[in-house]
Amino acid sequence: MTTKRILVVDNEEYIQEVAKICLETVAGWEVLTASSGKEGISKAADFHPDAILLDVMMPDMDGPTTFEHLQANPDTKAIPVILLTAKIQATDRRRYAQMGLKSAIAKPFNPLELAAQVANALGWQLEGGENGYI
Repeated sequence: MTTKRILVVDNEEYIQEVAKICLETVAGWEVLTASSGKEGISKAADFHPDAILLDVMMPDMDGPTTFEHLQANPDTKAIPVILLTAKIQATDRRRYAQMGLKSAIAKPFNPLELAAQVANALGWQLEGGENGYI
């Protein structure tokens, strides 16, 4: 099985670090981080991740706007995007699904469950452990 590549786009360095450590340790995925929507768009085109975790609330360019730019680029259009958000309600989930986003994960998230949440949202199997989880 090839290693999954994940791009985490969040303006909070702490969130980037926690997500990176957890996804690399728990799932064995390769993780790259970006601190803004603009940087995320550039890195997505260069890195070609298997998925993007995208913060909703960022200065300059928010998550939904960043997602629209990713969708407009043929090189990044097919990359599944999961939002990371502090505000998540049923109406938000419906709106995100209508936009074409795969899922939304509430912040703060449980670091030990993040890989399983991502895998579940994307239909991926985690290696090892009971139920496919480490």
